[in-house]
Amino acid sequence: MTRSSTHADRTLEHRAATVQRVREGAGTLTNAALRRLDDELPWYRDLPAEDRSYVGMVAQSGIRSFVTWFADPSAPPSGVGEMFSAAPRELTQSISLQHTLQLVRLMVDVVESHAAEIAAPGAEREVREAVLRYSREVAFSAAEVYARAAEMRGAWDARLEALVVDALVRGDGDDAVRSRVSALGWSGRGRTLVIVGTTTTALDELRTADLRRAARRAAGDALVGIHGDRVVLVLGGEGDLMAAATSLLSKFGPGPVVIGGLVPSVAEASRSAAAALAGLAAAPAWPQAPRPVMADDLLPERVLIGDAAARTTLVEQAYRPLAGAGGAVLETLTAYLGTGRSLEAAARQLYVHPNTVRYRLRKVSEITGWNPLDARESFVLQVAMALGQLTTGA
Repeated sequence: MTRSSTHADRTLEHRAATVQRVREGAGTLTNAALRRLDDELPWYRDLPAEDRSYVGMVAQSGIRSFVTWFADPSAPPSGVGEMFSAAPRELTQSISLQHTLQLVRLMVDVVESHAAEIAAPGAEREVREAVLRYSREVAFSAAEVYARAAEMRGAWDARLEALVVDALVRGDGDDAVRSRVSALGWSGRGRTLVIVGTTTTALDELRTADLRRAARRAAGDALVGIHGDRVVLVLGGEGDLMAAATSLLSKFGPGPVVIGGLVPSVAEASRSAAAALAGLAAAPAWPQAPRPVMADDLLPERVLIGDAAARTTLVEQAYRPLAGAGGAVLETLTAYLGTGRSLEAAARQLYVHPNTVRYRLRKVSEITGWNPLDARESFVLQVAMALGQLTTGA
């Protein structure tokens, strides 16, 4: 037997002895790792008991995987991915990637500190170098696990978000919608509104994600729904939601952008959504409409497309208050509108001075909020008068 072969045999024997001692020391390493988890990681102590047990399983699996790999370091680390599968996928929501990497560092420290105890004499350096190499593999594996979890969570959140926006568009506002919104991280603070518009081309995932980020920067809470070429944004928060909605105009294509009314909470967002969507359908009837335009500024056009809510709003907010005001306010408005919006013609019809007509029209503005001397607002009032007369049979 040559000297070189004798040396090789001794190296193999030494290596085998080290591997055997590392295997025998697995229990020691595991116990040390579990003790240090509780002693050194405050976030671990704060976890629920079930999650602590899962983290302990991950640590034990990591030690076992290292011991298995150390026996044959030329092969890819065995069980690196499997060590994370010992815990449920939901654990990635309880502990962060940073916490997981702390686990890796703790495992490295445990093996290094016990190297003299578990390695054959003279093999301490080999064990330390092996665990450092192994820890890199574990860190990469952890990053992949969290990336996959984030991707799956993102896909699930996108589907859930679509379901919630669809429900609000349909008019649902039940407990199921509220719980789903909470699952998406909706804070529930402040009020809510819905803004709708169109895009020139359908939004892909990247453009939708960009829109979602912009909406969440503009408002505290945001949901995005894509319905063909229509975009539905649900905004919530304690800030100025009207300003937030206006700041997002560039995210829509050319054409009308309609804002539904403010509502107290996301549970009532279906009312804002219904008004905004009806406004979007009716907007072409008012080519001079501003951009964005409030849904309630499109009440006459919404009535023309059969929106019952708009019809009710005009009757309740314009006709009935005027009818209940007493005096000649309603009569004067009817005369003014019926004579082509002429103060003098209305005055002659009513046998009063034009200044009297002007005074009564100011009362109309005070009662309803719509000014009959403004061309657009007088049109709103004329539609309201017609609807009221149809409703009451006057």
